[in-house]
Amino acid sequence: MPKKTDISINQLRDYSSLFSRNVVSSWMKNDFQSIDLKIERYDRKWLNSSRATYLDYVKYVYKILESRYQNEYVFKNSFLNEWLIKEIGHNYSQVFSEFRVGDAIADLVMFNGTSKAFEIKTEMDSPKRLDFQLENYRKAFNEIYLILPKSKVNLYQQYDKEIGIIVFIQDADEKFQIHRKSMANKVVDKDTIMKILHTHEYKALVKEHYGSLPPMTSFKQFEVCRELIFEIPNAQLNSYFINFMKARQRGNTLSKRSYREFNQMSLAMKLSPRERKNLISQLKSPIQN
Repeated sequence: MPKKTDISINQLRDYSSLFSRNVVSSWMKNDFQSIDLKIERYDRKWLNSSRATYLDYVKYVYKILESRYQNEYVFKNSFLNEWLIKEIGHNYSQVFSEFRVGDAIADLVMFNGTSKAFEIKTEMDSPKRLDFQLENYRKAFNEIYLILPKSKVNLYQQYDKEIGIIVFIQDADEKFQIHRKSMANKVVDKDTIMKILHTHEYKALVKEHYGSLPPMTSFKQFEVCRELIFEIPNAQLNSYFINFMKARQRGNTLSKRSYREFNQMSLAMKLSPRERKNLISQLKSPIQN
C-alpha cells in the first residue's frame, strides 16, 4: 500500500466514486471503464500484471479508503461489518439502507424485537440537519443511535440525551463502541407508520388485527384503513409494524467473511444472492491493458 503522503485528498475522493450505485451497476454489465480510468490516472503499474483482476484492484482501493478516507460508504460498510452483521447473525433481523421515515432518510435501520435507526455522521458531515432528522426518526423507531468518529462526540452529545451514541475508533480492536445507550421510545406516530407501510401491508395489518377487511374501494382504502389502524393500541401497532418490516425484504446477502467490501452496496442495491455472485464474477475479469 502507498504511503499516506503519496495520495492526495483529491485522489481519495476520486477513488471513493467507485463505490456508487451507478458505477457498480455498470460493473454488473461487464463495463469496467470507471476502473480503467482510475488505473490509467493513478495506478498504471497494475497494467503490468497479467494476472490482476478488477476485483483485486477494487479491494486494493477499498483498503486505502478504509484506512485514510472514511466517507459515508466506507463508514457505513465498516459499521455493517463490525457491528450490525453480528446482530443479524444472532436474531431474526432485517436491515435496510437509506430508509425513508417521514421527510427524512435514515442511513441504516434494523428491525428485530425492536426497531432501531442509525444516523451516520463522518468527519466530513455537519450537524446541520440533525434536529430535523431525529424528529422524524422518533416518530417510528424505538431506539435511535448516532454513529460518530470519537473526535466528534463533544460536538454531538449535546443533542437529545435520549439518543444513543456509538463511537468509531480507527485503531481499536473493537472499532465501534457504545458511548451512550439509547433510551427506549415506546410511542410511535400512527400517521408516520401509515405512510411507511405499502398498500398491501396496511391492508394485511388491518386484516390481521380485525380478522377481515371492511368493504372499500381502491380510492378510499387508505383512509378506511387509516381510521382502523388509529384505533389499535400504540404498543400493539408498534409490534405489527416491526413484524411487517421484518417480512418486507427478502433475505439479505451480507457476508461475514467474503467480499465484505460490497456488503453496504449489496444492501443499498437490494442485490439477490445470484446478483451479488454475478457482480463478483464479473469483477474477477482480468484487467485489460
